[in-house]
Amino acid sequence: QVQLVESGGGLVEPGGSLRLSCVASGFTFITYSMRWYYQAPGKERELVAALSTDGSSTIYGDSVKGRFTISRDVGKNTVYLQMNSLKPEDTAMYYCSALKGAIRYWGQGTQVTVSS
Repeated sequence: QVQLVESGGGLVEPGGSLRLSCVASGFTFITYSMRWYYQAPGKERELVAALSTDGSSTIYGDSVKGRFTISRDVGKNTVYLQMNSLKPEDTAMYYCSALKGAIRYWGQGTQVTVSS
C-alpha cells in the first residue's frame, strides 16, 4: 500500500521557519522524483520544489527560491522541505508527491499558516 505521510506544518510568525517531512512507503523511493506542492484556498495547486530521482538536481517555484530547500534521506525514505523567511503568502496546504513517468502519488497534506 502506497503512503506519503506529511508532518511538520503549523502556525508560524512571518520571518520564521518550519521543516516539513514526508515519509514514503509502499514503493521504491529512490526511483521517484519527490516534490512538494502548495495550494491556497481558492487557488490551484502549485509546485514548490522538486528533487530529481538521483537527488542531484532541484527545481524551485519562483516565489520560494532562496528561502526553501528540498532534500531527502534515502535511508529513511523521507523527503524534507526546509522553509525559511516565511511570509503570510506562504500560507497554504502543503502536499508531498512522488512522480515516475505517468505514475503519481499524493500525500494528505499538512497545513502551514504564517501569521502574526
